[in-house]
Amino acid sequence: MRMYPWLALTVIFGLTGCADLTCFARCQRHAQNSTSLVEFLYPNGSPPPSENSQPQLHLPLRVGLAFLPSNGEAQIGLDAAHKEALLQEIRKRFVSRKFIAEIVVIPDYYLQGKRGFEGLQGVQRLYGIDLMALVSYDQVTHEDDNNWSLGYITIVGAYFLKGTRHDISTLVDLAVVDPTTRSLVLRAGGVDSSHGNVTLARENRDLRESSAQGFNAATVQMIDHFDGALTAFESDVREGKANVKVVSNHGKPTSGGGGSMTWLSLLLLLPLLAIRVRANAPAPDSLRARRAFFCRPRSPPAASPDPRALPTAPAYASVPPAAPRRSTSRSGYRAFP
Repeated sequence: MRMYPWLALTVIFGLTGCADLTCFARCQRHAQNSTSLVEFLYPNGSPPPSENSQPQLHLPLRVGLAFLPSNGEAQIGLDAAHKEALLQEIRKRFVSRKFIAEIVVIPDYYLQGKRGFEGLQGVQRLYGIDLMALVSYDQVTHEDDNNWSLGYITIVGAYFLKGTRHDISTLVDLAVVDPTTRSLVLRAGGVDSSHGNVTLARENRDLRESSAQGFNAATVQMIDHFDGALTAFESDVREGKANVKVVSNHGKPTSGGGGSMTWLSLLLLLPLLAIRVRANAPAPDSLRARRAFFCRPRSPPAASPDPRALPTAPAYASVPPAAPRRSTSRSGYRAFP
């Protein structure tokens, strides 16, 4: 009779599977997967530059697009294939802009060797790009077991009872920086929040799917926000409000903060303006008369006589015929011509 309680406990522990019996309905788990832009650009607590330099945008732009490398291995997060798919979505949305020559997708392991702006400058020289668009993210997952988790002590409950609740918050940020001047040109972000209840048997699988859906939704919102921010940035550049200088392919400034044209450019245009005004000015009377004399149409020259042509007989007046002479012959008169 004393063996029955021990036998019952053995059966219970055998049927619980992977359930954690130490915290029924009280278990809480927390996980975070993030990449920080500030920590990447200023590693080891290095201070930012004391003065802000004005970036020069050489149109059309070649932009590098990459995810920031993660700090460590995360059980739930983005894999390489998912990162590539998200980068292609971003590239497809903005590659058709008229001031964009090309958007180059760069793997994140190119940024793992050396962090900071020094590492970005090396990638800039390697790919021949003007700006770097860096994608960072922050995803936090919370898990709590509810009262249904008491059924996890049985195999049937672990497969059919949704005793675990998860809440996932995702942030995706896109920042465009100039490695040469170490300046931030433009940024925008997107967020997403989701929650759900899962069973113990499908906990890890459902968490991975919910995590991927959170990244997709946050990326879509980030793309929409960045599109609006880019449109506003173009308007500020045209009006001279943006803290950038736009330079064409020939090295001539076209627009940017502080005015679209310099005084030197205006002085160079003055001779061209004077020539144009002088050409359109009305000519005086004396100059108009000289132009009319020298530009009058000339009469064609007289044709030279052809030496092979026969001379024409002069026109004489008509003479009446002579009267017939009287002949002394017997026949009478004879007409002489």
